Amino acid sequence: MYGNLAYNTYASNNATIESPTKLVEMMYEGVLRFNAQAKKAMLEKNNEKKVYWINRSIAIISELIGTLNFDGGRIAHYLHGLYNYELQLLNKACHTNDEASLNEVNNVFRELLEAWRDSINVDR
Repeated sequence: MYGNLAYNTYASNNATIESPTKLVEMMYEGVLRFNAQAKKAMLEKNNEKKVYWINRSIAIISELIGTLNFDGGRIAHYLHGLYNYELQLLNKACHTNDEASLNEVNNVFRELLEAWRDSINVDR
């Protein structure tokens, strides 16, 4: 059920998704995009918008956690821990206006996105 939630959400919004692989890429990009908006709101001292955008990132990461396949080996366990740590950082950023925590999440998701894209290109 949860594994198809993101796909169904994008599909119902008329977005074309080539594959589940593309969906993960889109989710990583979404975290980065929403965090950029959250950072902007944080700098503008707009608490309502900051919370809104951080909650959007939290929702994506929660969905990523829900789609992990633990039968595949250690990578899923590693990502589970990493994603949960990123959630903690987002909560800290939200509650304390800690820009450094938000930046750390961005750095991790930039690296994840780059690694994901590299792994897709290797498979082709």
